[in-house]
Amino acid sequence: MRDISVAQCLQLAGELESISDSARLDIELILCHLLQKNRTYLFTWPDKQLSAEQTEIFLQLFNRRKSGEPIAHIIGQREFWSLPLAVNNSTLIPRPDTELLVETLLELFAQDSPQQLRQCLDLGTGTGAIVLAIASEKPHWNLLGVDFSADAVALAQHNCEQLGFKHVTIAQSNWFAQIPQQKFDVIVSNPPYIDPQDPHLEQGDVRFEPRSALVAENSGLADIELILQQSWGYLHERAWLLLEHGFDQAQAVRNLFFKRGFVQVETRLDLGGNERITLGRKGQE
Repeated sequence: MRDISVAQCLQLAGELESISDSARLDIELILCHLLQKNRTYLFTWPDKQLSAEQTEIFLQLFNRRKSGEPIAHIIGQREFWSLPLAVNNSTLIPRPDTELLVETLLELFAQDSPQQLRQCLDLGTGTGAIVLAIASEKPHWNLLGVDFSADAVALAQHNCEQLGFKHVTIAQSNWFAQIPQQKFDVIVSNPPYIDPQDPHLEQGDVRFEPRSALVAENSGLADIELILQQSWGYLHERAWLLLEHGFDQAQAVRNLFFKRGFVQVETRLDLGGNERITLGRKGQE
């Protein structure tokens, strides 16, 4: 097999444009993963020749991407909140829009002193992205991330250990089922919220992600309803609940918050200007 250069690899980006909105970046990430170099290296040494073995591996990874497999699964990593997280097909790939949950939570507690202790729960933690991002900003909080999937729990525990966070606990629980009866200052979740009949489930990266982490009955609202009902007993008075949801579900989710008795209910917009997360504060029952 003829050796190829970094520049020649990058020229193959055109072949990915039909399945990726970031074709050149995808190739850059594959090369960085393969060569164990950063992107600056690619720009500095475009004439660098890959060895025959490297060329073969590159083409294997390139063809996996060309078939539609997510780049995060191919290289086994995705960055979230500037944290490198291991990913696999046992759970969702962290999305940039989900960082809005973290941003909003930090805003809510911005007046805390640096030493303030809080109790935080992340439901359906997946890779651990949300709870670990919060942990990186709140070293004095006690944080718990749970997921019903044993594989997801193992992945989140791995990410937690790699980042060295000692104040985070990862455990297995189907929502609140295995959580000891305790009170939290804030509960966050990015639950399944896609309608099982949604045609987008057959498009893009979600084809390679577990349906159990994506879909919910009742037009995608079933898990959100369950969380809203059960979270009440786990929240301190005046504590917060923050939920991610679909771009067209905001009004329905706000109604569910109000129905359960939450106050100060509002919805925040994601990077694309879509209504993406709704939050509310526990009021008087």
